[in-house]
Amino acid sequence: MRALIFDCDGVLVDTERDGHRVAFNRAFAALDLGVEWDIPLYGELLQVAGGKERMKHYFDSVGWPAEREDKDDLIRDLHRIKTEAFRGMIVLGELNFRPGVVRLIDEAIAAGVQLAVCSTSNERAVHSIVDKLGPARRSRFDLILAGDVVSRKKPDPEIYLRALEELDVSATDCFVVEDNRNGLLAAKAAGIRCLITTSSYSCSEDFREADLVVDELGDPPSVRVTLEQLEQIRLEGAAG
Repeated sequence: MRALIFDCDGVLVDTERDGHRVAFNRAFAALDLGVEWDIPLYGELLQVAGGKERMKHYFDSVGWPAEREDKDDLIRDLHRIKTEAFRGMIVLGELNFRPGVVRLIDEAIAAGVQLAVCSTSNERAVHSIVDKLGPARRSRFDLILAGDVVSRKKPDPEIYLRALEELDVSATDCFVVEDNRNGLLAAKAAGIRCLITTSSYSCSEDFREADLVVDELGDPPSVRVTLEQLEQIRLEGAAG
């Protein structure tokens, strides 16, 4: 295996329910919009990829705030406030890495495997999460693609196709770690094998195309996935 590519939200950190959702609500409160996304509603909204797109979809459905005439300006303001709120949660240690993430990253580093993150979440927020791995691990990431770096969000494969190009690797030499169906479809459309580690919102989604599905990567004594295991799956697929 030449590259291991992680999604960010729900994979590195289970951010959606207790991170992004809370940050969105803090942004709505900051602008006194009288909007709050509860846990079930946010689960439905996650079917829309991208925070800006998610807010546009929501306001298109329920109506836009009458006091804000410029919709684009409202979305930009909300997203800026939300991003700062989310980054603050990371800095304050309110969000932790999922079990097994650091272990699998260390296995990849020891094996000389390239590391990358491909996420359509805000670039600064993604970098803040990766930075929490510490300088030594952070320096071993060869590529971080995030935010508006691509024009089409997952399930479109654009971000993964770009990663293959920038890492200079073939799809058959990689493995992607995702947590939801949109990410799975994006990886598969790019021709890359995909490990699903289900998160709080994605555990009931359809992952029939995945090469492996686990509830978490796991730390000792409950390790679910190792780099050696992923390499074996990759080799068996290539042989088949």
